[in-house]
Parts: sequence; structure tokens; C-alpha cells
Amino acid sequence: MRFDDGLSVHCDVLVEADVPQVWELVTDIRLPARLSPELQRVAWLDGATRPRPGARFEGYNHHQRLGEWRTVSHVIELEEPRAFAWAVTDADGRYGEPTLDPATCMASWRFLLEAEGEGTRLRQSAFIGPGRSGVTLALERWPDREEEIIAVRMRELRAGMEATLHGIKTLAEEGT
Repeated sequence: MRFDDGLSVHCDVLVEADVPQVWELVTDIRLPARLSPELQRVAWLDGATRPRPGARFEGYNHHQRLGEWRTVSHVIELEEPRAFAWAVTDADGRYGEPTLDPATCMASWRFLLEAEGEGTRLRQSAFIGPGRSGVTLALERWPDREEEIIAVRMRELRAGMEATLHGIKTLAEEGT
């Protein structure tokens, strides 16, 4: 896989709970910080308390090789109770010029929910770019290792997504 091909990763899980119950969990932006190996904490900005188009939240991340950094995310899609997506921007300029423009985001993330039988098919997706990120930084430093760098990052993202999805599944099925 090459960066110019467009990087994305998707995972899904069948949750034995109804869509509204799963929706409440996926729209709690603080929940992934309890489940993800990389995202450490999240807080709404600008007085927001729930997702709405244009709402912003900051996230604090930690990665063994990249250290710690802050992002500002913008809700770019909210179709209750089906889709919730946000664009992650490099507000502090860790990977290049600081930006709060969702059009130049480092990545975008999306939850998609669909009723399936008695439960909910929950899918999480991540799309890398088009803005600068840790991936672009690594590719500039080691251009000859592009496929390896991308494969490692895709594995990391998939592992984080699987942890998040299975955590949501457990919480929803336990009714907590």
C-alpha cells in the first residue's frame, strides 16, 4: 500500500443491542479514550456538550514512537442514529503549519450504525490525510520504507479500532 493510494482502515462488529443504545455510546466522545491504546483524553470545546455539526473537541494522544500531542477535531457528519464523523486537525502545528481547517485534516474518523437482526452492525473507519501527520513525517524521513511505515500504522489503527469496537460492544451488551 502506498500513501498516494489513499490510506484507510475499517473494522466492524455486531453488537447485540439496539441502534439507539449503541448510538449513545458512539456519540460519547470521551468513551474511546477509555478504550483506545493511543487516545488518552478528550474534551468538548466552545461550550459544546454533545455532537452537532461544526462542534469541536480536543484530543490528547500518546504514541510510543511519536510521544504526546494534541488535536482539535470538528464534527463533520451527524446523522442520528446512523453516522457520526469528525475531522482531526493539527491545531498546534506538530506536523507542519498549524491548522484548524477540516479540509486539511490529518485524518477523519467515522462511526456507521445499521440495524442487523436484533442488534446493530457498528463500523468504524479512519481515513488518513490529506493534511500532514505522523505518517507524512515518517515518510519524509524514510521514503524508502514507505510500505513498511504504512503497514505498521494501519496495523496500529486497526488494533485501536478493534479495542474500541469491542469495548463498545461489551458496554452495550451489558447495558452500561
